[in-house]
Amino acid sequence: MSEFLDQEIQFLPGVGPKRAEIIKKELKVFTFRDLIYYYPYKYIDRTKFYKIAEIHSQMPYIQVKGVIRTMETIGSGPKQRLSARFYDDTGSIELIWFRAIKWQKENLKLNKEYIVFGKPAEFGGKISVVHPELETEEEKQLKPVGLFQGYYNTSENMKKKYLNSKAINKMQLTLISLSRGKIKETLPAELVDRMKLMSLEEALFNIHKPENTLLLKKATFRLKFEELFFIQLKILALKHNRDQKFKGFRFENVGYNFNTFFNDFLPFNLTGAQKKVIKEIRRDVNRNTQMNRLLQGDVGSGKTLVALMTMLIAMDNGFQSCLMAPTEILAQQHFQSISKFLIGMNVKVGLLTGSTKTKERKELYTALQSGEMSIIIGTHALIEDTVVFNNLGLVVIDEQHRFGVAQRAKLWQKNDLIPPHILVMTATPIPRTLAMTVYGDLDVSVIDELPPGRKPIQTMHFYENRRKQVYNFLKQQIEKGTQVYVVYPLISESEKMDLKDLEEGYRHLSEVFPEYKLSMVHGKMKPAIKESAMQHFKNAESQIMVATTVIEVGVDVPNAAVMVIESAERFGLSQLHQLRGRVGRGAEQSYCILMSSYKLSNESRKRLETMVRTNDGFEIAEVDMKLRGPGDLEGTQQSGMGFDLKIANLSKDGEILQLARNVANDILDDDPYLQKEQNQLLLRNLLSSKETGFDWSSIS
Repeated sequence: MSEFLDQEIQFLPGVGPKRAEIIKKELKVFTFRDLIYYYPYKYIDRTKFYKIAEIHSQMPYIQVKGVIRTMETIGSGPKQRLSARFYDDTGSIELIWFRAIKWQKENLKLNKEYIVFGKPAEFGGKISVVHPELETEEEKQLKPVGLFQGYYNTSENMKKKYLNSKAINKMQLTLISLSRGKIKETLPAELVDRMKLMSLEEALFNIHKPENTLLLKKATFRLKFEELFFIQLKILALKHNRDQKFKGFRFENVGYNFNTFFNDFLPFNLTGAQKKVIKEIRRDVNRNTQMNRLLQGDVGSGKTLVALMTMLIAMDNGFQSCLMAPTEILAQQHFQSISKFLIGMNVKVGLLTGSTKTKERKELYTALQSGEMSIIIGTHALIEDTVVFNNLGLVVIDEQHRFGVAQRAKLWQKNDLIPPHILVMTATPIPRTLAMTVYGDLDVSVIDELPPGRKPIQTMHFYENRRKQVYNFLKQQIEKGTQVYVVYPLISESEKMDLKDLEEGYRHLSEVFPEYKLSMVHGKMKPAIKESAMQHFKNAESQIMVATTVIEVGVDVPNAAVMVIESAERFGLSQLHQLRGRVGRGAEQSYCILMSSYKLSNESRKRLETMVRTNDGFEIAEVDMKLRGPGDLEGTQQSGMGFDLKIANLSKDGEILQLARNVANDILDDDPYLQKEQNQLLLRNLLSSKETGFDWSSIS
């Protein structure tokens, strides 16, 4: 881009140093470029006029022509207001000002025609407009406003200094008029022609001052495509660079350990999805490049078994493996599952967490350094400098978004010669568009089948008036020999939120079910007490587990067949789905019961309806992203890929994203290092983008 857009915002006519300071602080807009890329969030058609008789309070805005017949000041002091009665040939409305009353009285003329623009409201059955915009026909003609007026997000601090959307709009119009001929293209001419894109200059002008809907549509497409294209080009270029730069260990042998386990110890037949994923992994580790694969699958879909079979391939080739989990409970569970799978096989498996005793720790360190131990499972304790491997060839990371990028990097650096293969597992289904962006540099595998014998969980939603029937149902299920989870959103009573709290719930359930034993678990318990309560439940010494979301990950009790979630409207979709995944792990039919209050917002209702309708984690993730937006989804903040979308929306622009990725892929397939003349512009843009010193994508 040209030097013109690099100028500081204070030098734009009408801004100056004082306004510039507020804009920098509130909007993070420092230069002309920052401002021109600060887009409107909506547009209003300023060609449309209403008659006063048509106006009602549900309209987002109105624009009418008419005259002021009367004006009067009402009240005194801070509560003083100016009221004007505005007429057209169909009726009248009230215009109200609480600020700048003296200025309005001096400048507004009775019986002169004005155009009034503003948001209508209703008080006592009468329509009024507070702080309307007023201008004459002549003033409107002189203003350089497009037919569609852009509206910009501002802050309360800015509004106090009269820097509202209208002021930002005026700045944008000044800037685009000064920018004519000074905005350089960022995409190669061949690409712009082939994609039939609007030029960057025209797109930026039309996003701020569109003359019609067609031009606005073309400008929006151009800017969304470019934003997503450069993200994909960057991700795919890093992936290609990593594939070239980082050689990987070649696991050529599928030998004794893998075949013995597969033929003699596999507890059940693999699903088609598991077989497909294992083939993808075998293909990855048999090449000379480092594997970086994301394995997605719902809770209970069999990811741990796939990880174990990959570890056995590593072992057959003389390499060690480690599995890092975010919590002690989850690490212990993986350790127990993997140890159980390997009973009868001569494979040494270790567990390293924060609570591992000093003596055991030393024994683990020695066994790892000598190569005697093939598989180690643990928490972030694995990344400590004291943990030294003999020959680490595979790193499995479970629920990676719970680890910081630098933590993962330490594991990745545990082999001095060649980096180990990386398998990232997540039970949080990621929408396709988000996966392409946040995890775009990883190859993605999906397990979308349940293991044989598993039945889909039946989910039901009940209000308080059905509580007695729910308790009767729980009693029937416990009598059949199954166990029950009851999950609450809080640990202790909150004065601010009317929620069922855990302790009160525990007392109430003890009274309702005096014949059964209850366990209670929450995040503020000491680890030993918490572990003891969980073991009681796991060993069927208690029938009902009353808990907070601490059981979202890590408790695997196949005999637990019912999950009751209290105040379900207070949980996010992803969390509800994770909690539901705690049941349905045995052969029995399992149930998830969502209890809620009668008062539900539209969003809460949509969440609960989605849970009742489907068990498909990917469908749930897509709905979740539409409701919450991509930036709020768990995992995006620590992904290590950091992206800041200004105009594109991952929940709505999936088709543009796929197109951008395909185009970026085609360019890199033809010119991997962007060395051809026509790609020099792309290379310059990539190199000028903000980068950290370390290549984070290398460690997924």
